[in-house]
Amino acid sequence: MTGAFLAGLVAGYGVAIPVGAIAILILGLSARTSFRVGAAAALGVAGADGLYAALAALGGAAVASGLAPFAGPLRLVAAGVLLALAGLTARRALRPPATTHPPSPSATTHPSGTTQEPGARGGLDTPVRAFAAVLALTLLNPATVVYFVALVLGRGDVLGSGPAGAAAFTAGVFLASASWQLLIAGGGTLIGRALTGPRGRRVTALLSSVIIAALAVATVLGV
Repeated sequence: MTGAFLAGLVAGYGVAIPVGAIAILILGLSARTSFRVGAAAALGVAGADGLYAALAALGGAAVASGLAPFAGPLRLVAAGVLLALAGLTARRALRPPATTHPPSPSATTHPSGTTQEPGARGGLDTPVRAFAAVLALTLLNPATVVYFVALVLGRGDVLGSGPAGAAAFTAGVFLASASWQLLIAGGGTLIGRALTGPRGRRVTALLSSVIIAALAVATVLGV
């Protein structure tokens, strides 16, 4: 249980830390409306991460016994997926900033760099609307579930094979994601703008890529 929860915390921070358009949206909502609205949007991100983590963990627990004979190759495949995600995150961080046609504040890049444009933003002035809209935007990116599936299948021995381990892993992911997004929502102008500015986005993306790469190494080594 403890190992699964800690694995969830690390995985959650790995997927949440890259500061992209969703974080800018959360910061903007907090600045224009209230912390309640920004916090609701932050919990929408955490809810999406937790949902994808739960689906991956429960699915991994269900097929763990059948995949046991292929545990070795499966670890390598999972590590390869994680390293690819780490590389994409780092490449996006080191890419020179675009000078034309910047992404809209409501476009999602969580966590792989693919951008989803939801259309004109509006009406996100209540906690319920902010939560629902940001939850939907975050769920649009399938890279999140790919990330969690790779982790679960590659590190099933850490997470366990039962619902208790899946629940602990999901709780860790949700807590990590919620704490980071709430920091952005409640960090105020100083911290929020430092994180969402060009340098902050680069640093957080590189930090995320290091975490994901470390998880890939841990997957291969079985630690």
